[in-house]
Amino acid sequence: MAKRCQITGKGVMTGNNVSHAKNRTRRRFLPNLQQTSMQSEILGRTVSLRVTTSAIRTIEKHGGLDAFLMQARNAELADDARALKREMLAASA
Repeated sequence: MAKRCQITGKGVMTGNNVSHAKNRTRRRFLPNLQQTSMQSEILGRTVSLRVTTSAIRTIEKHGGLDAFLMQARNAELADDARALKREMLAASA
């Protein structure tokens, strides 16, 4: 399973471990992904997503999954989120 957030698209980053002697070895910074279910009032069902904790906080700040997706620009959403947004727009129309 890909280590990528289904809402924001945030993925694995790379960098260096730096020792006290300034030796550098490559490492990976993994996103804090959590499996969560969120309620969508527009679709009338729960949606199971694998998202980062920062995305969960942002969604809660905007008042839920529906409100967050409707106000977000498509360019800043991941592919799964764009498909979910299209499904919401079709259901609300």
